[in-house]
Amino acid sequence: MSKQARRRYTLEEYFALELASEEKYEYFDGEVFNMSGGSRDHEQIIANFLVALRTALQGRPCRVYPSNLRVKVPSQPPYRYPDLTALCNAPRFERIGGVDALINPSLIVEVLSRSTEVYDRSDKFTHYKSIESFAEYVLVAQHRAHATHYIRDEHGVWTHWEYNDLEGVVRIASLDCEVKLRDVYEDVEFPPPAPPLIERPDAAER
Repeated sequence: MSKQARRRYTLEEYFALELASEEKYEYFDGEVFNMSGGSRDHEQIIANFLVALRTALQGRPCRVYPSNLRVKVPSQPPYRYPDLTALCNAPRFERIGGVDALINPSLIVEVLSRSTEVYDRSDKFTHYKSIESFAEYVLVAQHRAHATHYIRDEHGVWTHWEYNDLEGVVRIASLDCEVKLRDVYEDVEFPPPAPPLIERPDAAER
């Protein structure tokens, strides 16, 4: 995510930029950020997750949308671009600034990067919770086989599960399906692990 320019935009100017450009931008309190262009592994993981979901949901009246779809976030208007969204109810849209934004996703998936991980886990998650239909949030790491799965129960309480290897299977309750991390990370090359830190023998004496 990169800032478009050091200037303040009105919502009207932002909407004009969105309509005139083939790239995608997000609006944050007068500033505009370019959301286009992820790393090779980032895009591969999104594509793999989308294919895994479509395969698992085949023959059912469900929808899976990639990152170009806008999603209305009431507490952080006007809309965001999640990496992936899905639902098994009839999709509903609202016209915002001349474009359609989905208003009822049940699942949102974000692929983490060093620059966005803290935001994706904290403030962005908080804002996504303002979406009434939002029930599950999956965060997928790029540098190793790891996913965090947040689930909202019928009382509105969020719990989470961690998956730490390729044998992990994420059970998506709101879609009644499963996604294997081995499929999510297909063709993704992890960086080599950092060498262990070797402490000098005399370090403890200092």
